[in-house]
Amino acid sequence: MNTISIAIHGGAGTLVKGMMTSELETQYKTVLKKALDAGYVILENGGSSVDAVEKAVLVLENSHLFNAGKGAVFTADETHEMDASIMDGKTLNAGAVSLIKGIKNPISLAKDVMEKSEHVFLAGEGAMQFAKMHKHTIEDESYFYDELRHQQWLEIKDSDRFQLDHAKKKDSKFGTVGAVACDVNRNIAAATSTGGMTNKKFGRVGDSPMIGAGNYANNKTCAISCTGSGEFFIRGVVAYDVACLMEHKNCSLKEASNEVINKRILELGGDGGLIAVDSKGNIAMPFNTEGMYRACKSSNGEEEVSIYK
Repeated sequence: MNTISIAIHGGAGTLVKGMMTSELETQYKTVLKKALDAGYVILENGGSSVDAVEKAVLVLENSHLFNAGKGAVFTADETHEMDASIMDGKTLNAGAVSLIKGIKNPISLAKDVMEKSEHVFLAGEGAMQFAKMHKHTIEDESYFYDELRHQQWLEIKDSDRFQLDHAKKKDSKFGTVGAVACDVNRNIAAATSTGGMTNKKFGRVGDSPMIGAGNYANNKTCAISCTGSGEFFIRGVVAYDVACLMEHKNCSLKEASNEVINKRILELGGDGGLIAVDSKGNIAMPFNTEGMYRACKSSNGEEEVSIYK
């Protein structure tokens, strides 16, 4: 039987170990495990990799602990703007949304763009119209309010600073969420969702909703979901770069992922990590930060839920 596998992340960069209480660490790992199991059970029952990655990301979006959905960070205007994308490695169909507000589950909206529109990427007001047309749950601002997130914003509001959640200079670190999976038919998929960066202005968009930068899936190579300094991941076309190394240099999943995260992105000045699977069910989860909220599980017995290196 073909190997089924899933990997998820809740962002690269972590709370400095001294600030991470055992209670908080348990909370993070509990939600990661819940998301992992929610996706894995779909694969176990013969479901598609697309459904599995959506389900795993939904669990993370519904937790205030991660910077996506409910836990999205505050913009300069003290609101929340969210981005998400999903891609099917079998068909190369993809859906993405950006600069959306109030949508409870951006990943499900991205999936509807992929499956119910002729487009790949919808943004802003148009994406909101599409969401209303397809009856997506829209929450008011209070649903997305989190005290810690608000404190992060208060520290830098009215300044020109913006804060990447996992940046080195700060102790309260959270990030993008994502999932990649390989199903029983050896089809792979990737999904990524984020609230962006604290105090962001001017409709800033990071790599998460950009196909090829923060999210990519192709059965011939791999499925990738990235987390890190978005501007650098866009410039490095990181998700597609991993696939390219596999396709054109015959690198393994592990080799290609390590080359991009531990060499190429660092040379550009960026930091972060990614999760990856290929159609044989192999998993890679490299990162160059102090840690990355991550978990994986496969039918060959591999299972892990980790934060630090």
